[in-house]
Amino acid sequence: MTRHTPDDDVETGQTMKFHGTTILAVRRKGKIAVAGDGQVTLNNIIIKHKAKKVRRIYNDKIIVGFAGATADALNLSERLEKKLERYNGNLTRSAVELARDWRTDKYLRRLEAIMIAVDEKTMLVISGNGDVIEPDEDVMGIGSGGAGAQAAASALMRHTDMDAASIVKEAMKIAGSICVFTNDVITVEEL
Repeated sequence: MTRHTPDDDVETGQTMKFHGTTILAVRRKGKIAVAGDGQVTLNNIIIKHKAKKVRRIYNDKIIVGFAGATADALNLSERLEKKLERYNGNLTRSAVELARDWRTDKYLRRLEAIMIAVDEKTMLVISGNGDVIEPDEDVMGIGSGGAGAQAAASALMRHTDMDAASIVKEAMKIAGSICVFTNDVITVEEL
């Protein structure tokens, strides 16, 4: 007996999920830039080209970028903002509390998203597994093209004098040229 969820396509047996995204964060010369592509796919079809997956929260002092199901990511972004208000803008404490809730709450555990959150001092990846990860270097990428974007940004940081915004733009172009779930419509936010 084959089981289907409401999101399954019964005729093809494929699960209908939003897939892909590339989010990249770079800190350089006292500035931080976060970039995200704009492509949204449903299985093997591009359904949107200009989605905004990077946004400012908490009085424009925090930038978040998310990969995964859009509604789930927006829910998590709103929850992070509430935690930031509760903990007076302390990003690390807020991220740890969000990750704890995400891991232990029956509803939140079902959310399918991962996010990068940054402020002037801190850069974090927050996942539903309870992870709150601060990178060793001043660059990190998530999503389907995240590894390619991070590799490109790391190389640009080592071999050029480009600023953070220029690095994320160029690295995202490179990621978009090799990842089918990443396009060249890029949103960049800077602190």
